[in-house]
Amino acid sequence: MSLDRATAPDPYDVLPPVPSFTVTSTDVTDGQPLDELYAHTSVGGKNLSPQLSWSGFPAETRGFVVTCFDPDAPTGSGFWHWVLVNLPVSVTSLERGVEPLPEGSFCVRSDYGDRAYGGAAPPPGDRPHRYVFAVHAIDVDRLEVTPDASPAYVGFNLAFHTVARATIRPTFQVRG
Repeated sequence: MSLDRATAPDPYDVLPPVPSFTVTSTDVTDGQPLDELYAHTSVGGKNLSPQLSWSGFPAETRGFVVTCFDPDAPTGSGFWHWVLVNLPVSVTSLERGVEPLPEGSFCVRSDYGDRAYGGAAPPPGDRPHRYVFAVHAIDVDRLEVTPDASPAYVGFNLAFHTVARATIRPTFQVRG
């Protein structure tokens, strides 16, 4: 059976369910197109990560991981745009284009190959892609991963340490 990319599931629909909390942004809106500020330079964007804030996470939260994933990329495995690991529990927001990263946190390589945010860049003429920005509340101070870990390996570790998750899903399309 073939799965149409137009109806591909949200990546978090296939993982064990966890409670949710609230993530908001002054820069992106759920279900609405991303501004070019948050798109990759290869499609004329500025490649800035959007501002994100979160609240209402469980009391047992000890840290956070922030990710951005495009499940609609024509790869068979989606495309990781951002994996920011080991944010302290005291950090509950990130400014647009966050630099420097909060102490103790780091990015693993995105599917662009960089240890940083990589903006939206779907193929020209393709349908709008969903960009799932997720804040994962974790039950440990730090995931036992290094900056050399792959996004999939971080995701594997998150499966065992996520106590709640908040998501916001803007879209982006490059006209053909």
